[in-house]
Amino acid sequence: MAFFPQDALNDGVRKREVFGWAMYDFANSGYTTVVLTAVFNAYFVGVVANGAPWGTLAWTLALAASSVIVMLVMPALGAYADLRANKKKLLAVTTVLCVASTAMLAFSDRGDVAWAVAAVVLSNTFFSFGEALTAAFLPELARREAMGRVSGWGWSFGYFGGMLSLGLSLAYVLAAQARGEPATSFVPVTMLITSGVYGVASLATFALLRERAVPQPQVAHTAGITASLQRLAATIRRARLYRDFSWLLVCAVCYQAGIAVVIALAAVYAEQVLGFKQAQTMMLVFLVNIAAALGAFGFGYWQDRIGHKRALAVTLVGWVVMTVLAIVATTPGPFWVAAVIAGLCMGSSQSAGRAIAGLFAPEAQRAEFYGLWTFAVRLAAILGPVTYGLVTVATAGNHRLAILSTALFFIGGLLLLLPVNVERGAAAAREAS
Repeated sequence: MAFFPQDALNDGVRKREVFGWAMYDFANSGYTTVVLTAVFNAYFVGVVANGAPWGTLAWTLALAASSVIVMLVMPALGAYADLRANKKKLLAVTTVLCVASTAMLAFSDRGDVAWAVAAVVLSNTFFSFGEALTAAFLPELARREAMGRVSGWGWSFGYFGGMLSLGLSLAYVLAAQARGEPATSFVPVTMLITSGVYGVASLATFALLRERAVPQPQVAHTAGITASLQRLAATIRRARLYRDFSWLLVCAVCYQAGIAVVIALAAVYAEQVLGFKQAQTMMLVFLVNIAAALGAFGFGYWQDRIGHKRALAVTLVGWVVMTVLAIVATTPGPFWVAAVIAGLCMGSSQSAGRAIAGLFAPEAQRAEFYGLWTFAVRLAAILGPVTYGLVTVATAGNHRLAILSTALFFIGGLLLLLPVNVERGAAAAREAS
C-alpha cells in the first residue's frame, strides 16, 4: 500500500508486526481519552471531591504523584530492559497492572477521595511505564529516514482506539442519562469499558510484536538492577556527548507541560468556564481525537519531508494559537475551533517528539533513552497541571488566567527547541552505537 510502504521499515520487519505495535497505541489511548481527558477528571472534581475549591488541585496533585514515581523508576527500568532485552515482558506486566487499576476507578463514589486518588496514581503510573516501553520498539521497526511517518501511524491509529472507548462510553452515558441515572451510576461503567478495551486490544501487540534486542554481556556478571543503575549513571555522566538529546529533554519538559494541561484539564475548563455538560464534553473530546488522528498520520509524512525540528516548531505555534482562542472564548463556538486545533497539534507534536527521541537513541540503549524521555514527559505532567491548579487556587478559580499560564509553556518550548540540531544528535547516536 502506498501509505504504508515496506521500505519505511527495517530489514526483516513485516507490516503485521508494525500493526501489532500500533495496536498498543490503539489499546492505551482510551485511558488518556476517557480517564484523563473526557470523563473521570471532571467526575473527580465535581462528584468525588463534591465540587470543593480544592478539587482541581487535588486532581493535579494525584497526577503529579504518579509522575514522580515514573520519574524515579522509569529511567532505571529502561536501562534494565535494555540489559535484559525484556521490553516485551515488562510491557505485559505493566499492561495487566494498568488494566486492573483502571477498573479500580469504577469503585469511586461521592466523597471517596482517598480511593480515587490511589487508583489514579496506580493506573497513570503503569500507563506511563507501558507508553515508554512500547515507544522503545520504534527504532527497531522503522528506518531512520522514516521514523516520523511510522511514529505517526501508531499515534493516528491510537486515536481511533481512544474514539472506540469514548464512543462506547458516550453511548452508555446517553442511555443512562435518558433513564435518569446519576453520574455515580454511569461513570463507573465507563471505567470498566475503558479497562476492557485496553486489555483486549493489547493482546494483538503481544501476539505480533517481536523482541529484537539481545541481552547485554554484563548481565551475566552483574545483578540486573545494579547493572541498570550503573548503566544509567554512565549515560548521565556522558550527557555532554548527547547534548542535542539533553536540549530535546528540556524542550519537552516545557511544551509537554502545556500538553499535559490540555489532556488533564480541558474537560474541567469546558465545564467550569463555558458550562459544558458531560455529554457535550465527551463529544468535544471525540472531535479532538478525530483531528488528532488526522494530524498524526498526515504530519508524520510531512515531518520526514521538511525535517523533524521545523515540523515540531510548527505544531508549537499551533498550540499557542489554540490557547489564545480558549482564553478569549465566551461562547462554545470559538472553543470548538480551539479544540480542533488542539487535536491537530496534539497528535503531530507527540508523534514528532517520539520520533526525534528515537533518532537520538543509541541502538543498545533505546529503552534507557526512552526512559529518560519519559522522565521529561512525567516532569512536565507535574509542572503543567500543578501550575494550572495553583493558579486557580490563587485566583479564586479563574480558569482563564490558568490557561494563559499554559500558553507560556508552549512559547518556552519553542525557544528551547532552537539549540537542537537533529543531524548532530543522530550522528552522536550512531557513533555511540
